[in-house]
Amino acid sequence: MVNYRYLGNSGLKITELTYGNWLTHASQVANEQAAACVKAALDVGMTSFDTADTYANTAAEVVLGDLLKGERRESLEVFTKVYWPTGPGGPNDTGLSRKHIMESINGSLQRLQMDYVDLYQAHRYDYETPLEETMIAFADIVRQGKALYIGVSEWTGDQIREGAKWAKELNFQLVSNQPQYSMLWRVIEDEVIPASEETGLSQIVWSPVAQGILTGKYLPGEAPPVGSRATDDKGGANMISRWIEDQELLARVQQLAPIAKELDLTMAQLALAWVLQNTNVAAAIIGASRPEQIHENVKACDVEIPAELMTRIDDALGDKIQRDPQLTVERNPAGRVA
Repeated sequence: MVNYRYLGNSGLKITELTYGNWLTHASQVANEQAAACVKAALDVGMTSFDTADTYANTAAEVVLGDLLKGERRESLEVFTKVYWPTGPGGPNDTGLSRKHIMESINGSLQRLQMDYVDLYQAHRYDYETPLEETMIAFADIVRQGKALYIGVSEWTGDQIREGAKWAKELNFQLVSNQPQYSMLWRVIEDEVIPASEETGLSQIVWSPVAQGILTGKYLPGEAPPVGSRATDDKGGANMISRWIEDQELLARVQQLAPIAKELDLTMAQLALAWVLQNTNVAAAIIGASRPEQIHENVKACDVEIPAELMTRIDDALGDKIQRDPQLTVERNPAGRVA
């Protein structure tokens, strides 16, 4: 079963493996498969679910809302996000302006068929809207009872500090950041995590298995397995292409197999256990296209990787590990995406 961890300095507990429906619901996975995966998540004790209004242009929220309907609302922790373009993509259909935030939370709640979300997240930093405007809008949403807590995603350390100052002044809780984080992508470690620890945030990380690369199923010099993300023409292949094209990286990943074997884990379980070893990580988001993936992933819980094996992981991956904090800035939009 999945364990619970506190989210930031709040009293909210979430499951350390959180079910996410990016690239799956209303996209790569049929609704019947999605229903089976959500049931599997609930069966193993996962009660935290992450989505966003932009996933499948709002349709992913609709699917998740339908699948959670009938569950006891108080027993769930539901997260969604705002920033990226939705709807027809008009001038105010994106960003973190008060107008877009207020309209977006109402749309998300309608699609999720819920009165509130537990966590409402700024999906990116908006350089074109004053931070004060954004944070006041979030404060109002909390006071209206439409969201219980506020989080951010892919913010830099300095942006987190500024956001935390506004949250304290406006008397609401900023509790989390949602960054990419894995054995291969460690760009949050030098600046974002220290800033988060200072300000009482924890991480809800996405892509803990590096889009599937850390499963070990992509072998150097060989075609991707049929049915894998790398062969998906609905968006999955684009997301993983930067990893697949690096043959040396694929070879380095294969060196993790003996380490996983020593711990009696699959390589995917090793990758999840590695992420959860970081004390500032509250949860790792996992997606699934088949229920058995959920049951396998849960085996990463309660695993402690010895220091000697952590060192061997670093040695195996070597200079393929991305650590530059500037990548958080470089891989995010400098202005709104229309």
